[in-house]
Amino acid sequence: MVFSSIPFLCFFLPLFLSVYFSVPGIGGKNAVTLLASLLFYGWGEPWFVLVLLASIAGNTLAAIGIDALDGAARRLALAAAITGNLLLLGVFKYAAFLAGAIDAQLAAALPPIALPLGISFFTFHCLSYLIDVYRRRLRANRNPIQVALYIALFPQLVAGPIVRYKTVARQLRQRRHTLGRASAGARIFIIGLAQKVLLADNAATLADAVFDHTARPTLSEAWAGLAAYTVQIYFDFAGYSSMAIGLGLILGFTLPRNFRLPYSARSITEFWRRWHMSLSAWLRDYLYIPLGGSRRGALRTYANLFTVFLLCGLWHGASWNFVLWGAWHGAFLVLERLGLGGLLRRLPPVAGWGYSLLAVMLGWVLFRARDLDAAGQIFAALAGRNGVDVRGFAVHAALNPQVLIALAAGGGIAFALPWLRQPLQRVRPPVWLAAPADAAWTLALLSLAALSVAAGTYSPFLYFRF
Repeated sequence: MVFSSIPFLCFFLPLFLSVYFSVPGIGGKNAVTLLASLLFYGWGEPWFVLVLLASIAGNTLAAIGIDALDGAARRLALAAAITGNLLLLGVFKYAAFLAGAIDAQLAAALPPIALPLGISFFTFHCLSYLIDVYRRRLRANRNPIQVALYIALFPQLVAGPIVRYKTVARQLRQRRHTLGRASAGARIFIIGLAQKVLLADNAATLADAVFDHTARPTLSEAWAGLAAYTVQIYFDFAGYSSMAIGLGLILGFTLPRNFRLPYSARSITEFWRRWHMSLSAWLRDYLYIPLGGSRRGALRTYANLFTVFLLCGLWHGASWNFVLWGAWHGAFLVLERLGLGGLLRRLPPVAGWGYSLLAVMLGWVLFRARDLDAAGQIFAALAGRNGVDVRGFAVHAALNPQVLIALAAGGGIAFALPWLRQPLQRVRPPVWLAAPADAAWTLALLSLAALSVAAGTYSPFLYFRF
């Protein structure tokens, strides 16, 4: 089930909210939310719920065990729990990739294994909980429903944001439900829904035409497809994050912000402070700093940065494309540490912005292409190896008015809005007009998004497969 679907919007969400707000007490609300989360997760593949429940049970018991131990036994318990989580992730996500890296015949002999939705996300939730208990930053929660709800909370279960236990610990026991918070959450949800179905899904039409249905794209086709994918992935993922944050706010949870105008970044370092911020913070606190961070000399710092982003790429997907995508970003982070960052700060802002955007967009080729050969074809087309003009039938078919409007609007919001934000903030409507205008815009977005959902087809979020 996805947020931008008729079953969720017309049946699941209204029914769930009606039951949720009619049940008294935080314990009852937690139980209702947990049951709804398991139903949401198992909608397409019910047996995946067993994997999720096994992970919840194992990590609940592991945290209690770690909390009760000291010294070497405590470290051993943490190592065993982390190993168990990584083995679960490895079997489902990386077994075929690792077998293929060793021997192609071995990979072919392995039975196909379906990937549970969001396993990378809920595994990271579990790991951060265990590590924080080990570090004595919090005590293990012995209430199994509260721990299960932290891991399985449906707004953020399958595609983030990545939530730390300490962020929601108090809210698992006590939450505020007000009309103002619910209204703000609904507005955030509607904005995210519009980003997904009006901008990302329409941009996907052109991106898919170039990456999937054009054998040898020309220069203009390749750049148009890459620009479309740059818009698509931003509004697809940012839209999901906004919907998750909005739903969380309605339920009384404050989930972390995940995007902050990432395409306005003037370096790759700054980009990762603005893009998927919950992942960046997780990698910093649970991987980069434990590896030594920047405390053990320059060479060790560069090695740590590169290693973290190699693993970041592998976390996103079990293929060499994602490994190279992680290496691509890791290399730029190292170069900026070596002096490129200082040079960028001395250049005009537009130079740093152009450099960062170009580096990010070229990295998206590796992220989007189905394999390395396809990525090589796109890179060749971007360099003009296949001619210049638009000639592919699939691309012509994708260049319809709806797609062009979505690209213009999405591009304007993603690329131009960061530069216009301050001037626009100085232009404020009168107080008496602000609330009606805000309500009118929200209602218009909801109407357009609802029409798009009703007329569209199933379109899963991109990060579901990670």
